[in-house]
Amino acid sequence: MAEALGARRAGVAVLLQVTAGRMLSDVLADANGPLSRLAPDDRARAQRLALSALRRINSLDVLLEKHLRKSPADEVRAILWLASAELVERPADAHGIVNAAVSLTREGKRTAPAAGFVNAVLRKVAGDPGLAALPVQQMPRWLRQPLVHLWGRAVVTGIEAAHLAGAPIDLTVKDPARAEEWSQTLGADLLPTGSLRLRTTVQVTGLPGFATGDWWVQDAAAAIPARMLNATPGESVLDICAAPGGKTLQMAAAGANVTALDISGPRMQRLRDNLTRTGLSANLVTDDALAWQAPAPFDAVLLDAPCSATGTVRRHPDLPFVKDDSDLPNLLTLQCQLIDRAVALTRPGGRITYCTCSLLPAEGEDQLSAALARHPSLTVIPPEGLPDDWITAQGAIRLRPDFWPDSGGMDGFFIVTLRRA
Repeated sequence: MAEALGARRAGVAVLLQVTAGRMLSDVLADANGPLSRLAPDDRARAQRLALSALRRINSLDVLLEKHLRKSPADEVRAILWLASAELVERPADAHGIVNAAVSLTREGKRTAPAAGFVNAVLRKVAGDPGLAALPVQQMPRWLRQPLVHLWGRAVVTGIEAAHLAGAPIDLTVKDPARAEEWSQTLGADLLPTGSLRLRTTVQVTGLPGFATGDWWVQDAAAAIPARMLNATPGESVLDICAAPGGKTLQMAAAGANVTALDISGPRMQRLRDNLTRTGLSANLVTDDALAWQAPAPFDAVLLDAPCSATGTVRRHPDLPFVKDDSDLPNLLTLQCQLIDRAVALTRPGGRITYCTCSLLPAEGEDQLSAALARHPSLTVIPPEGLPDDWITAQGAIRLRPDFWPDSGGMDGFFIVTLRRA
């Protein structure tokens, strides 16, 4: 019981910090944070509970409001969120879930007086017919509205269903010729784009091939930009905003001479560690891409630009709580500047792949139109070997979380490859 309460206690603390505006990744990495003193199993459980609640908070609030006579304190509400999310997933365990939530409430000096209240509310929630038909989590209005206008409500509902389901673990194999072999070794599905998808959530560091660097974790959508750039042996390639390095590893594995450029020292250390584990090499440069002076133009440049990250909500359900569209103008300006810099760093006849993990056309389709207007020397290289319904009228790729719904979806991405005349 104590272990179960420890995981739930930590899960509540994670919810409180994220809904207060702190990035989930920062909370999980905090050496003094709510998960820091938990055993590995309890840490994983706390993280899973918090993620489940985060993906459902809007819908859970609608359900809870039916049974609340007054608005509870933040910590009490977080306990209700966590327990209600558990009830959605395991309604048959309602008795134990409610009792655990009441015990957790009694622990705190500030929450103890609300133990009876929590017990009464959760028992009503457990018996509510709406629990089994909880509506799909909705995106925040600033994100949902433009997407409904663009694709319609049915598509957006599909995207929200993908967000609720979460993300499986995808792998990129260092030697693509061995992808089938590794799919059998790992019991993974080989996706049409060449990535592997694990069928269960596991500790990847313990799997065959991790220590020997035969593969790395990378969402299937995130692996497509480097494949579209199609770096070849001996080519000089620049990876802008490279860390933590999945695309750098792909291009280095293809035999290219890769320069990986990123402004963040800690993130570059992760890239350095990944190169060491996989036995690959690249020239690492920690600098501002807008100021760095290259020794010579590159044959090809890959730019995974900073963006709203709205395509990754299924893996990062905290984003609707810690981000809004207030920073979008600054991001759009930076993306324009980085595209211009990528053009300047590419030799005549060379290639540029621009991508963002965003669902917003302003960070994808609109940026492409503007770049083509600013740089008449650029032409779009049509993608090959990808489904027709992924290809836009411009010749770019638009990926959405509701694609591949029967096999776990994918991140939302915009990707285009250009040639400089």
